[in-house]
Amino acid sequence: MAVTAMNHFTVLTDDVEATVRFYRDVVGLAMGPRPPLGFPGAWLYAGSQAVLHVVGGRQRNELRAGVIDHMAFSASGLRDAIATLDAKGIAYQCRQQVGSGVWQVFCHDPNGAKVELDFAPEEPAPQ
Repeated sequence: MAVTAMNHFTVLTDDVEATVRFYRDVVGLAMGPRPPLGFPGAWLYAGSQAVLHVVGGRQRNELRAGVIDHMAFSASGLRDAIATLDAKGIAYQCRQQVGSGVWQVFCHDPNGAKVELDFAPEEPAPQ
């Protein structure tokens, strides 16, 4: 066996709509086709790949962090991303990685999952 790529992440939620809004409006993923799986949820896409599966129907007390610390997305438009986070009142940390110069923005989704957005070092610094 050989692993060739990451296929998707799954986020559990008690509020599918709020979770979809976050990943659509803040992260920039797009809603796409999802099979009729028999439980609430959504699939969000980066291009033609369903990279995030949202699984609903969970109670808030069932939503807890596991051993995975965060999910990271490659992105573009650092200043726009910061403006969006500010406009939506979402707390974040922005730093430039030592060595590579990659800009990293960390925030949390409505369920408490940590999200990292990575931007090229050539992007203009946030204001």
